[in-house]
Amino acid sequence: MALTFIALGSNLGDCQANLLKAWQGLKGEGIIPLALSSPYKTAPVGMTSSSWFTNAVGMMETIKTPASLLDTLLKLETRMGRDRGRGMDRIIDLDILYYNDLICHDPDLDLPHPEIEGRLFVLAPLTELAPDHPHPVTGLSSRQMLRRLERQNHTQQIKKTTWK
Repeated sequence: MALTFIALGSNLGDCQANLLKAWQGLKGEGIIPLALSSPYKTAPVGMTSSSWFTNAVGMMETIKTPASLLDTLLKLETRMGRDRGRGMDRIIDLDILYYNDLICHDPDLDLPHPEIEGRLFVLAPLTELAPDHPHPVTGLSSRQMLRRLERQNHTQQIKKTTWK
């Protein structure tokens, strides 16, 4: 079994419901969901939109290979109505952050996710679930990366909320 962390995000419709539906949709797919962070409201990053995101991080175990897990996530996004156009608002966005301590640079999948260190909306919920989990490339824990990002002059806005 591989310990895996995924990022979940939505900025269309009932965002919390979308995240919970996606999280529940992973059960029975060779995946054992272990924990889901609190939801976090965040301003869009890397795109132009007036709709804020709700983000969370899920921790799970899986028997799937990284490629098979990615395929499962993409199929779930499609079933939920995701338009994969770049810079588009999205009903659901699912990204693999870590797959054990695997380092992989493939045309379809980079592990660990290459933008973890610069995304407050990933690091805050990741730190909630696994504050001491080390990044397999840098060796920094989730908490260390979060503190470093918070000290930098950044414009990302985030607010921890609760599940309805």
